Amino acid sequence: MFVVGLLLVLFGALAIVAALFGSEGTAEFLTVELSTFAIFLIGLASGLAILWGYSVAKFGVKKSMQHRRESKQLEELSQKLDRVDEEKRREVDDDRI
Repeated sequence: MFVVGLLLVLFGALAIVAALFGSEGTAEFLTVELSTFAIFLIGLASGLAILWGYSVAKFGVKKSMQHRRESKQLEELSQKLDRVDEEKRREVDDDRI
């Protein structure tokens, strides 16, 4: 998710940079003749792609951190359970002797 979000941000930023520096007073975008309204829509779409990419990246990082936290908690609980099982086995062995 994080990578997809990062790619969206990069593509949006690339489109904005291409629109800013690729046109020289004419309504061209990446060597294609477009109307002023079309250039505006491309800019709007680029901005939305950047915001959407940021949101997707943020969501991906949040989910990843949550998954790591849950894995750590499960590992700690598993170790506690193993210790309790070992103690019970020792008690049973001590009772047999």
